[in-house]
Amino acid sequence: MRRYLYFIAGWASLGLGTIGAFLPLLPTVPFMILAAFCFARSSPTLEAKLLDHKHFGAHIRRWREGGAISRRGKKAALGAFAFSIVLALIFSPFPWFLIPIAAALIGGTWIWTRPEA
Repeated sequence: MRRYLYFIAGWASLGLGTIGAFLPLLPTVPFMILAAFCFARSSPTLEAKLLDHKHFGAHIRRWREGGAISRRGKKAALGAFAFSIVLALIFSPFPWFLIPIAAALIGGTWIWTRPEA
């Protein structure tokens, strides 16, 4: 039963990561890391595919080895956060635009304090 739950969570994480590739505030790589974690406990074949993936494999391996995020990844995440803030300021009324600002500040601070590869 537990294996099936990990399998479902892995696919859900993979789906959210895929959506995050197109939405600025939804992160992609953390969901891929979570998917790899879940697939490691449910489907070693899918985990191996993620680890061998051209774009995400290196990020997953770096995270597993030492919790590291590349400088390029940090800049991309912060750029996406900035874009989300701009969209929120343009399209959301007060106080709703404060939510993406708070998420960006919290998430961006955490990302920037991670070690680099």
